[in-house]
Amino acid sequence: MTALGTAALLRRPFADVVCAVTSALAEQGFGVLTEIDVRATMKVKLGVDVDPYVILGACNPPLAHRALQADPSLGLLLPCNVTVRETSDGVLIQAVDPRILVSASASPDLMRVAEEAAAKLEAAIAALGTLEPRGERSSETEDSCSCPPRI
Repeated sequence: MTALGTAALLRRPFADVVCAVTSALAEQGFGVLTEIDVRATMKVKLGVDVDPYVILGACNPPLAHRALQADPSLGLLLPCNVTVRETSDGVLIQAVDPRILVSASASPDLMRVAEEAAAKLEAAIAALGTLEPRGERSSETEDSCSCPPRI
């Protein structure tokens, strides 16, 4: 856990981890609505090179529907962000804690949804710890990675 959510560190090729995160999220009912390539954006917009870094906008439609029913303004906080970034120690995965996002709300219904979403995000991140380390990525590995489709 971190101050803002849950995290895991994997020593696997970056693209493999992005695929594994997407699959783990899907197992918990989340689809990826957005994928922001921070590295490419920084290169294009600022001309700077940064380590590989993506922000995945994860959405669990039944939970999002319940949350929006409890407070339509919650759309300001959706989707739940999950980051994947390369560090000197490996690839760091972090998922926001939805309870922190809704902590300003007085709605008990919204907090119940946030608790459920947090549990699912934590389970997805925890599942990544069971992955076996792999060697360097090859074109064969690239073709064999089967990420769930984006929603």
